[in-house]
Amino acid sequence: MVSGAILQMKEEAKKMKLKPISVALHLDHGDSYELCVSAIKNGFSSVMIDASHLSYNENIKLTKKVVNFAHKYKVTVEGELGVLAGVEDDVSATEHIYTRPEEVEDFVKKTGVDSLAIAVGTSHGAYKFKPGQEAKIRLDILKAIEKRLKNFPIVLHGASSIPQEALEKINKYGGKMESAIGIDPKQVRAAAKTAVCKVNIDSDSRITMTASLREVLSQSPEIFDPRTYLAKVREDLMKMYMKKNVEVLGCGKKISK
Repeated sequence: MVSGAILQMKEEAKKMKLKPISVALHLDHGDSYELCVSAIKNGFSSVMIDASHLSYNENIKLTKKVVNFAHKYKVTVEGELGVLAGVEDDVSATEHIYTRPEEVEDFVKKTGVDSLAIAVGTSHGAYKFKPGQEAKIRLDILKAIEKRLKNFPIVLHGASSIPQEALEKINKYGGKMESAIGIDPKQVRAAAKTAVCKVNIDSDSRITMTASLREVLSQSPEIFDPRTYLAKVREDLMKMYMKKNVEVLGCGKKISK
């Protein structure tokens, strides 16, 4: 059980006199009540129930059911309104259905969610757009939602920028990822200045890791110890996160507007 493992780690930290740190464990795109309940019982501190594929009323019904259970355990819930295009793992859609600003107040009030994922032009996966397409976040919709939901946490999924230098490295060292296009970092930065409190950039993580792994194994084919080649992967991933947090998301330290 995850919760048991967490308690064990806390006890070991006490024995070693280590300074405790807060760790958040979040379920992304939970697609059923049962899955969310399982995650909560296993120690997750927050869950997302993605019922955006259902009708508006059914979305409210399922989201509220998850909220009612989660709040008994002081677990926060993220809901979703609107549909993002793209493919990532088992999350897929062929076209955008933008979030309707006129629905957000009613949805939040009836469900009791703690944060809301919205669809404003971002997209899941690495192949978000076709070559030549100009990827734009609908900041007008985002600002309209922010105006209606004052000081309410908004979540932006599918906001990876797909770093082209990492993409070039993947293809240089045997990969084949042509035409992967992401969101302009300037647009993500603009969105981060609003009520957006969480930005999902998983594809950037995957591409950065893959590029680093391909490079180190290609340049040092004699290496077989994961502890050796994954050290470089972790280093490159940390650098990407630090740069993204400071230059794009505005976290860590103040940057000029």
